[in-house]
Amino acid sequence: MTEYLCVTCGTQYPEQDSEQNPDPQAPPTHCPICEDERQYVPETGQKWTTSSQLKARHSLKRTEHFSGLHSFEITPRAAIGQRAFFLETPHGNILWDCLAILDQPTMDWIKSRGGLTAIAISHPHYYTAMSDWSDAFDHPPIYLHRNDAQWVQKPHPAINHWTGNSLTLTPDVTLIKCGGHFSGGTVLHWRHNKDFLFTGDIMQVVADRKHVSFMRSYPNYIPLPASKVREIGNSVASYEFDTVYGAFDGRTIGKDGKHTVERSVTRYINALTDELL
Repeated sequence: MTEYLCVTCGTQYPEQDSEQNPDPQAPPTHCPICEDERQYVPETGQKWTTSSQLKARHSLKRTEHFSGLHSFEITPRAAIGQRAFFLETPHGNILWDCLAILDQPTMDWIKSRGGLTAIAISHPHYYTAMSDWSDAFDHPPIYLHRNDAQWVQKPHPAINHWTGNSLTLTPDVTLIKCGGHFSGGTVLHWRHNKDFLFTGDIMQVVADRKHVSFMRSYPNYIPLPASKVREIGNSVASYEFDTVYGAFDGRTIGKDGKHTVERSVTRYINALTDELL
């Protein structure tokens, strides 16, 4: 049996049901993640690959940000191109967001650091091959917000659909539901020396690295209404954080992160209400 990955978004799909599909080796007929207005199907049409094919052409690059924090990216770039973060905490290691492949050197390195205690993912565009990552490390739970449960394409027993506005993973790590980009859109707060916020693209660190922005769809340029942006700002208002790590390489705000988010919320709402300074 072959498990397929969407070339455009990196989402992994389960093996085909031979009772329902006369050719169980054939790829799925479509990718609901890409057919949604927040993503896209390329003009050339839906394309598929497999994990083995992707790993034959790509590997994972590991970047150390400081002792205890690393990120992984697929190189050369594939699918959406996001980075996943590896947080080493006194209470276990956490993977924030996920990637479409897990190669052997990365697996060995993570095991040398004690494996994974939990996987947490910001939103459906980054679900990718989450079940493979869990299986590789003795099935740590995968935390996804229940509001986005409909977007899971490959069910897995490790998936934990949490509810509410926040979830404490460890004494120093909290998941915060912000909504916005997806109704279950989540960010991660880490109390570690100075405090950190990991935002995926629920809050997208923009090119000037002095602001974040908020969209329903980034590739299709669909904005969020002011009410949703205000909710995102309110969801993190009670948390202190200095550094903001966004989804993509180089998209990090190194200081004054909390005030940067507050200013960005105000700027975005003013733009929608025709009150730009």
